[in-house]
Amino acid sequence: MIDHIFPLGGDLRVRRLGYGTAQLTGPGYWGPRGDPADAVAVLRRAVERGVTLIDTADNYGPRLAEELIAEALHPYPEHLVIATKGGVVRTSDRAWHIDGRPEHLRAACEASLKRLRVDTIDLYQLHRLDPGIPPTEQLGALGELRAEGKIRHIGLDTVTAEQLAEALTSAPVAAMQNRYHLRDRVSEPLLTLCEERGIAFLPWFPLGNGALTRDPGCVSVAAAHGVTPGQVALAWLLHRSPVLCPTPGTGSPAHLEENLAAAAVRLTDGDMTRLDALSPRSAPRA
Repeated sequence: MIDHIFPLGGDLRVRRLGYGTAQLTGPGYWGPRGDPADAVAVLRRAVERGVTLIDTADNYGPRLAEELIAEALHPYPEHLVIATKGGVVRTSDRAWHIDGRPEHLRAACEASLKRLRVDTIDLYQLHRLDPGIPPTEQLGALGELRAEGKIRHIGLDTVTAEQLAEALTSAPVAAMQNRYHLRDRVSEPLLTLCEERGIAFLPWFPLGNGALTRDPGCVSVAAAHGVTPGQVALAWLLHRSPVLCPTPGTGSPAHLEENLAAAAVRLTDGDMTRLDALSPRSAPRA
């Protein structure tokens, strides 16, 4: 039996299959994608369909995704958990600048609070560790914001298992994000550590940036179940580990419905064995 609920941070019960907002913005996560009213409609439909975890970032747009969330959903349902990120500055659709200075992280968090129209951000994630700033200073800044009530829980994005273990000596990390999907399991050691510590793992590119929808292995298992390859890829994550909380993104209502229906797909042990074998970094299931 799969438990579809995860206690993020120990106190925020979220449905493990959430929704990511990057695809509400244009190519390169820059500018709008189509009519903003369509993005608002997709966000509202996600919540109507039971999504309780929405993942975003201040540089999606930039700023646009957070603004759309507030426009669509504020005042927020009591059960809704919004996760955002700071620490990356965008100057074009191809330019990413990491900025982990404590003063920047504070300013970025306070700007996100205003855009999201909240007093506390449920999960605030350091989008990248700044190699030019000691990790303790970056985490210390988030810890201060948490102590002030501006952040409920701290998260990290794109780290190694060793970096997460070190971070845990400085701050209570409740969640982390790394690239992880059916055919990319380089972060398997990180997943193991998350399981040991009860940390939510929000895998980004859970559909391999669309590649898994064409994967022959996914296609074969999908045909046997009468579902889509993308649903199989998401179902595999839900079966793979109880701490995996994928947040696939889309700007399409139909694709949203398809993604969320993946929660109902029940993979057999035989399916999991076949799917596990697709990755060169296969590992035993939890």
